[in-house]
Parts: sequence; C-alpha cells; structure tokens
Amino acid sequence: MSGWTSSDMPDQTGRTVIVTGANSGLGAVTARELAAKGASVVMACRDIAKGRAERDNIAKDHPKADCEVRELDLADLSSIYAFANDTSTFDVLINNAGVMALPKSRTKDGFEMQFGTNHLGHFALTGLLANKIRDRVVTVSSLAHTLGTIDFDDLNWEKRNYQRWRAYGQSKLANLLFAYELQRRLAEGGSRVRSVAAHPGYASTNLQSHTQSIQDKLMAVTNAVVAQSAFKGAQPSLYAAVAPSLPGGSLVGPDGVRQFRGSPMVVKSNKLSRDPDVAKRLWEESEALTGVVFDIRQRR
Repeated sequence: MSGWTSSDMPDQTGRTVIVTGANSGLGAVTARELAAKGASVVMACRDIAKGRAERDNIAKDHPKADCEVRELDLADLSSIYAFANDTSTFDVLINNAGVMALPKSRTKDGFEMQFGTNHLGHFALTGLLANKIRDRVVTVSSLAHTLGTIDFDDLNWEKRNYQRWRAYGQSKLANLLFAYELQRRLAEGGSRVRSVAAHPGYASTNLQSHTQSIQDKLMAVTNAVVAQSAFKGAQPSLYAAVAPSLPGGSLVGPDGVRQFRGSPMVVKSNKLSRDPDVAKRLWEESEALTGVVFDIRQRR
C-alpha cells in the first residue's frame, strides 16, 4: 500500500457507508472521498446545519454525489436508538466522530463526555446496527491511546480529579480495545463482517480548537509546524474502509516516523490496547452502562 491515497480507491458504486461526525475535519474528508468514488454516504452528524453545508460543498465538486445527512448525537443514547431504528442494511460503518480534551462535562445519560461520546456512543451505535452491517466496522482511534489507562473503578471520572488529556487517552484506548474485541467476537460467531481500526497520526482538524482553554492557541501553532492536513489524516480511515484484503483486527495508521504522518499502512498499537482480558471486561462494562447487547450472528 506504499504511497496509497484515496485516488487509488476502487469504485465504490453500490456500497453504502455511514460516517459519524461527517460535517467537518476527518469525517468530512472521508465522506467526500467515498462519495467521489460512487459510494452512497450517510453523513451522521450532531449538527444538521453544518452537515448539510458540507453536503452542499461536496455536491459542488461532485454533482452526482449521493450524500444523505442524518441527525446523530453520540452523547445521547436516545438519539443513537432513533438513528439505528431508522437505518437499513449497509456496507461500512466508520466510527469517526469524537471530542478531545474538553473541560469536565457529561453526556445526556451522565457519562463523562469524552468516554461517553468517543467510546460508549460508538459502542452502542455499533451494537444496535450489528445485524445490518454487510462488510466492516472502522473505529477511529488516536496516538493518544498511549496516554490512557482503563480505570474500571472510575470509568466516568466521578471519583478522581478530572484530567482532560488522560480522559481523552482513556477514550481512545477504549476505541482500540473495542475494535479488537469486536473482531474476536465476530470471528468466534462465524461472521464474515470485519472490525478494523485506524488513526490519523497528527492531523490538523477542528478538534484542536475545542478544548476551551489556552491549549487551543498552543495547538494551532503546533498544527502549523508539525501536523499533516485533514486530507492526509483521513487516508488511514479510507484505506481501512475499502481495502479488500485487509484482515479483521488490523490497525491502519501513517507510515512515517512514530506514525505522526505519511501514507496509510498496517501499524501496531501499544500492549495495553491488545490485552484481551481488559477488552473483555471493558465490553461487559460498556454493555452494562449503555444497555446495548450485541447480536453478531448476522452475516456468515
């Protein structure tokens, strides 16, 4: 896959892809590139107005693009249920949406916002859509998974002093634990659906401007010096979503030094993210917190 970009993507006509957080950043690039190759794209967005504006931007460059904007708030289980109940069978789910390094806040259901949105929201969404997925699930993580640990005594930061970057790291570590455990369960259940993961390296997106702190300005400087573009950052997700022979359980990231930037390749995450015992316990805790129990008997 050396030097692979979305221009190398095979024709996606006839395939339907759901992209969460498709109204900006990596999600918007992902939706645009898939639509340009003929995929029918469901842009699952919390902000419908921004989603429609991005859809219109895509249509200007690709008049035949098939993009549908639908409301999905991953910080609200009722919104996730409503979205899932109104969704037919489709090919690929890209769990892309996320929040980063926010001040302490809570989802509608009382979960710590980063863990609740980045992990529990996507966990619930994937579980509710499990019987409708024909090909694969792509879960987008981050190099920041290395900052995280899974504190089973305080997953939602109710006891500890809140640390925004550790909370973000926990949520991104949870993304990988989920992706790998999902693949194990799919394989054990005889399903032909694949679970893979991706990370963008260090990419310049709007996430770095929503910390509501002085860090927004600091990261703006770092973005200008170090980061690759959102287009480049989206390439691992796109490769993970369309590569025909990519094995389930793979992680795709940039091929450059320390996986900061570059073209997509299969990479390795840290040891904790690959611990099956931690993953199994996190899965059970996630089911208990969300009330969503997976049925993975669907696609054999």
